[in-house]
Amino acid sequence: MTKNMGNIDRILRLIVGAALIAYALGYFGAGPYTWVGWIGVVPLLTALVGSCPAYSLFGISSCPAKKDS
Repeated sequence: MTKNMGNIDRILRLIVGAALIAYALGYFGAGPYTWVGWIGVVPLLTALVGSCPAYSLFGISSCPAKKDS
């Protein structure tokens, strides 16, 4: 699996994923839709792996271009 995510993309996904999981665990108060926060697992895992399946599907990459030297 090739990496197709840059550092900024990965950091933002870590933050969003952690915030969604914190919401699911009730850190922002209890609500009827806290289960939606478990969607945060997806951006968290893609950030840790460094590859996004949707990016691969559409041919997108946020990685900086590698220079051939």
